[in-house]
Amino acid sequence: MARAYNPGMAFQLHERLVAETVPVSGLNLCEVRLMDNAAFPWLIMVPRREGASEIIDLDAGDRQLLMTEIAEVSEALRKATGCDKLNVAALGNQVPQLHVHVIARFRGDLAWPKPVWGTESQPFAPGEREALVRKIKAAVELE
Repeated sequence: MARAYNPGMAFQLHERLVAETVPVSGLNLCEVRLMDNAAFPWLIMVPRREGASEIIDLDAGDRQLLMTEIAEVSEALRKATGCDKLNVAALGNQVPQLHVHVIARFRGDLAWPKPVWGTESQPFAPGEREALVRKIKAAVELE
């Protein structure tokens, strides 16, 4: 079966993800980024595979590694935030580059119990975003 991406191509992050997220860390497969939205602790995981738009575009080894990294990042986000629920999704309706959302949810948050999509973004207070990034890095031991 033909692959949808060329592993020899240089990885480039989609411009919308660059504009709407800040870097947290790089794992073996994924770039981990924080959505620039204080309403929800919301991580984006982007496999560094140019041209991949679906999980099935990854080879078997990368799919397995993606699931392992999703579990690690999910555990770190839960540890860092004490959330009530984790939402994990790979949608890609607006950004065609393969990326996985890992969102910490709390009973009583702005969208609870509905999905976060369409909720107005809120700015972080000064220093709050950086503090959250440090807390997540420490939780997954990325520093």
